[in-house]
Amino acid sequence: MREERIDWPNGAKVALSVVVNVEEGSEMTVARGDRGMEPVDELGIHIKSPIRNYGNESNYLYGIKAGAPRVVKLLREHGVKASWTVAALSLENHPEIARAIADLGHEPVSHGWRWVHQFKMDEAQEREFIRKAVQSIEKTVGVRPYGWLSRYFHTDNTRRLLIEEGFEYHMDDYSGDVPFWDRGTVPGRPIAIVPYQLDSNDMKMWTDPAMTPTQWLEYARNCFDQLYREGEAGNPKMMSLGLHLRIIGRPGRIWALEEFFRHVAARQDVWIATRREIAQHLATVEKP
Repeated sequence: MREERIDWPNGAKVALSVVVNVEEGSEMTVARGDRGMEPVDELGIHIKSPIRNYGNESNYLYGIKAGAPRVVKLLREHGVKASWTVAALSLENHPEIARAIADLGHEPVSHGWRWVHQFKMDEAQEREFIRKAVQSIEKTVGVRPYGWLSRYFHTDNTRRLLIEEGFEYHMDDYSGDVPFWDRGTVPGRPIAIVPYQLDSNDMKMWTDPAMTPTQWLEYARNCFDQLYREGEAGNPKMMSLGLHLRIIGRPGRIWALEEFFRHVAARQDVWIATRREIAQHLATVEKP
């Protein structure tokens, strides 16, 4: 069986893609006209009633007020370039996050206009949803997004619409550890697929309380080390590290991210890249 691989710039053994998700400020709430509250919070409490969950809203706000400064500080101090998957409305409501992305010179990726499910949208609604996200992010950050990550689910139309709206890559894929081309959705107009990984995501410390920051760090380091060894053996791949301001930005967890960055820095031949850089590199080693 042939093992998947890709040659990275300057002979790097592994590519590291750090993804910072920004959903705070666009989650579901009756205050924004939604039928109910956001079902995800650290306490695991969800009431199916049209009431406002002030506590959960403040839990999300923690990511903006306290988590974001810690995450930005670490990225800057360690020189780690990240792709920020942002819900556009989050940046409208919290422009300081948009300024931080721009000041760092990092890449904004669209996580939708709002952090809501798009799988129930018809084609016209979804196209408008995509266009609003592009226009909003370009206004707040100063550059348009070229990548897209849905909230868990997307439609049969999503990838075609992304191609038609000028996107270069799509992240809604978990099938492997190297980027590849989708040449079949729109013949003659391929789009790069840059897979995402959920197993190394900091969300594990939220959805699975049994995973402590120490265990998450161990898992992330083990994942990186395995991919590095495979790269040394001639099969380079990429690693995704998914982060959330309201999760990894907690004082009891942020240290684990710093330790991971130190672990990576101790290795040579590591390419820390944005997802757009990875997609663009794919085009140099494999024709679209």
